[in-house]
This record gives sequence, structure tokens and C-alpha cells, in this order.
Amino acid sequence: MRATSSDAVHATDRGGFCSVDIKPIVRQQKRGSGALQILPFRNSDAVGRGSHAVHRLMQAESFNKIGNSIMDATTSPANKRAILFVVSTVSSLVMLDSNIVAVALPTISRSLNADFGEVQWVITAYVLPFAALLLPAGSFSDKVGRRLAAVVGMAIFALASLFCGLAKVPLVLDLARAVQGVGASLVMTSSLALINHIFQGGERAKAFAFWGSSLGIAITCGPIIGGVISSVFGWQWAFLINIPICVALIAGILKLVPESRDPDAKGLDYIGIGTFSSGLFLLTWAVIDGNAVGWLTTTVLLRLVFGIALLISFIVVEKNVSRPMFDLALFRSKSFVGAAFAMMGYAAGAQVLIFYLPLYLQNAFGLSPMRAGISMLPFALPMFLVPRLLARFHWSQRFSLGLGLTITATADLALALLAHLDVSYTPFAIGMLAAGIGAGILNGETAKAMQGAIPASRAGMGSGIGGTTRFTVLLFGVAALGAILVVKATKRFAPLAQQLGIEPLRAAEISKRFSAGDAAAALHAIPDDLKVSVGNALREAFQSGFAYAAIAAAAVAITSLLLTLAFYSRDPAQAPVGDDEAMFVAGE
Repeated sequence: MRATSSDAVHATDRGGFCSVDIKPIVRQQKRGSGALQILPFRNSDAVGRGSHAVHRLMQAESFNKIGNSIMDATTSPANKRAILFVVSTVSSLVMLDSNIVAVALPTISRSLNADFGEVQWVITAYVLPFAALLLPAGSFSDKVGRRLAAVVGMAIFALASLFCGLAKVPLVLDLARAVQGVGASLVMTSSLALINHIFQGGERAKAFAFWGSSLGIAITCGPIIGGVISSVFGWQWAFLINIPICVALIAGILKLVPESRDPDAKGLDYIGIGTFSSGLFLLTWAVIDGNAVGWLTTTVLLRLVFGIALLISFIVVEKNVSRPMFDLALFRSKSFVGAAFAMMGYAAGAQVLIFYLPLYLQNAFGLSPMRAGISMLPFALPMFLVPRLLARFHWSQRFSLGLGLTITATADLALALLAHLDVSYTPFAIGMLAAGIGAGILNGETAKAMQGAIPASRAGMGSGIGGTTRFTVLLFGVAALGAILVVKATKRFAPLAQQLGIEPLRAAEISKRFSAGDAAAALHAIPDDLKVSVGNALREAFQSGFAYAAIAAAAVAITSLLLTLAFYSRDPAQAPVGDDEAMFVAGE
């Protein structure tokens, strides 16, 4: 029996004079309450003694029990387990896809003859709409129905995956990746809303823990699966494999998951969506293309100016709408601001390494995609294991954030030093392990801190802002660190290339190709007697560029550490609560 607004509760007066059918809305109360609220429609036929009977029924304490029994009938324990498995798998696919692609980037560069900027867009085109649409996607799923939103998101994701796999030029791949990001935003928010709606009380905490573990497994296995697929089947199958999986998951959603929606949901904030996403796009475009065409060129400057203007317009809009998608009033809380700085440090200091470490392993150590994926385990495994070990300690939230950011900054500096010293894989893996530990601490703690720094009644928006903050900073982190890597690598290679008789313009092009992971194209026109020398010079230059990028990541982590400690509350009474809700991004 599915509880909807059409279900009827039959109330009969004791005297048998009349009977009245009332149709209640059975809906969940705001987050933080496990109870159900039943709101009856007004019935003009309810007169006389029958109306009196209905009134007594509405006042009875057992009325809410009716709603609870209706919900229990829709989702038995066995059905709940199946629903949780399907919904968690849906979310895991979104994270798995990004990790698979990270390892396949050098292969994509070689196959599509893409330069470093175009390779960056393979990641950026996906993260940009995902970050910009997380909040409106949540509002959309509340309005049209969470199950419908999940199905639509999966269908968009599958169709975009098909076009990704069939792409023959970088532009088509980047556009398809952008569409994938739109589908991913719908999938992620609707999945979380479904779990929050179906599971109550202690069950909800366990459900979110399972969901977070599923995403942790996806993060851990993603590099390995991506390496195997790229090496054995080709990079196209990193996308095409999504299609049958999406079809199976859509069937599972339609069969198992009950529909739910927020009857009080209002329209979307279209102006906010437009100004925020457009501003992010222009700023990201400026950062990525600044290296190629020059930071002071008219096109780059115009993108920067209009991007900043659009984001300022977004702030103005959100201050003047009745139902903002991004409630800026939350930033009046010092603890929320401190948690936001910690989230920034995690995204730009630790999470960004997921995209650049596979590139380093292939360029610096000459590993195949498969071996590079396996070699990512020292970084990936702690992201899955550390949060579970951390749960055994009862440290304050402030201490955990400080510890995670300190380890992250130290690990980034260590990776920079190890890259500069041109060490073998084993010592570099130790640096990766330290970075993974820092990321593992911050992965869940930043989400819990941001969620716990706001009232429980606003948990939904807090989760959305946390996800938006995280992926927006990740977006700029990927673009900015990539810019630093290419500039420093090209600058370092220039004098080495000159000694080998390569002209400056040609040297810059070769360096960018190598940085993108396309060593074969970089060395294609080099005479055979110079290929070894040029290859060694390119590897040395890339390591130098990576070292500078790692130092920049460490600087962000250190700055975030200081700001987090300055703003985040020392008062234990303001420590985060509701860890089950905080899992919004804890497992990503």
C-alpha cells in the first residue's frame, strides 16, 4: 500500500448516522523529526454528527500512528534493504565515473590529440554543472518527485555517456561531459532525499553510513577499474559501460522505490541558477585559457570581469528572493564560515590530487593506465578506511579539522619535495599515503562540521551549500593547479629544449602535450637520437611543474587551517550534531 494524497481514511460516527471519507496528505515532517504528519483536506460534506466524528479522529493521538503504519506498509525491511542498495549504487556510479576518467586522461589525450587545456575540460565540464546545479536539483526533485528526478537523472547520465564514448573530437567529449554533470546533480540529490525520506531514526543513520561506505568503495576501486578498462578495452568503455548499468538501475528504481515529494515545494530560482552557473563558467574558462592565450588578453579579461559581475549579481539576487537556493544568512555563523574554509582546504588541498596523481604516475614513472590505477591505492584506501578508524576516537570537531588540514598540508609539501628529488615510486607512495590519510579525515569531518554548524531545521540547505562549496572550490582547484603545472613545466623545459636545439614555440607545444599525458605526440617529430634526452627533459620539467602545483595546494591547506581555527567555535555545545544528515557528502 503506497501512501499518497489519494488514500482515504474512513471515519464513522458511533451512532451510525453518517460516514465521511477524508483524504489525508501523509508526508514527512522537516528533517530532524522521525514522525509523520497527516494533514486532512477540508470536506464540505462533513456535516452534523459525521463532522464531529472526523474532528475527534483528527484530535486522537493515534492519528499519527495511522500514518506511520501506512509508511511501514510501503517499505518492509526487505524492501528497504533493496532500496538502499539500488539508491547507493546510483550515487556510487556518479563518483566512480569521475575517478575512472581521471586515470584515463592521458589515454584520452593521445586518442583525441588533445592538449592540456582540452584535457582539463574533460574534468571541468563535468564538475561545473554538477556544482552549479546541486542546490536547484534538490528543489527540482522535491517538486516533481524524488523517484522521477532520479530516473530522469540516470537517463540523462546514460545518454551523455553514450555520446562521450562515441566522441571523436575533444569538443564533443567536453559537451557530453557537461550533460553528464547535469544528470549527476539530479542523481545525487534525489538519492539522498530518497534515503532521508524512507529511513527514520536509527535506521537513517545506518542507511547513510552504508551509502557513504558505498561511495568510499567507488573512490577506492575507481582508479583500478579505470586503469583496467583503459588498458584492455579502450578509454571509450569508461563511459559506455555506464549505459547497461544505468538501464538496470532505472529498472530497479521504478520497481522498488516509492515516489515522494514535498507538497510545499515552490518554483526554482531560475535567476539564481543562471547567474551562479554562468559566473562559474566564465571564471573557470578564464583560468584554463589564461595560460594558452595570455592573462592580459582582452578575451580572458572580459571573462574575468563578466564572471565576477555575474557572481556579484547572484549574491544580490539571493538576498532579495523569498526562497533563495543559497541562503547567504548562514554565513553569519562563525562556525559555519570556519567549516566552509575547512571544506575549501579539503577540496583544493586534497581532493584535487585525485585528478593529478594519476597523471604524475604515468608521466614521471612511465606507468600504464592499469598500473597507475593500482598504484593509486596508497592514496585511495585511506579515504575509505580512515573515517571508520576515526569514529573510535572522541576528538572535538575543531581538533579533527585542524589535524586533517595539517596532515594534508604536510603531505602536499612532501609530495612537492619528492617530485623535485625525482625519487622512485616507493617513497612517493609514502607521500601519497600521508595525503590519503589527510583526505580521509577531512572527507567526512568537513561535511559533518558544516552540517552541524547550522540549525537542524535547515539541514537540507546546509548539505546543499556544503556540496556546492566543495565542488566549486574543486572546480577552481583543478583549473588553477593545472595552470600552475603547465606554466612551470613549460618554463623549466624551455632552457633544456634550447640546449637540444628545439625552438621556443615548438618547445612550449611539446611541453603542453607531455603534460597532458601524450608523450608519444610530444616526441613524434623529435629525431631518434634526441628522443631519450628530450624525454628525460620533459619528465624533469613535468616533475618541476607538479612540485609547484603541490606547493600551491599546500598553501591553500595552510591558509584554510588558520582560517578554520580562527572561525570555528571552541564551544563543545556548538559542535556538529546529526551525523546521519551530515553524510550528504561525507562519502564522496
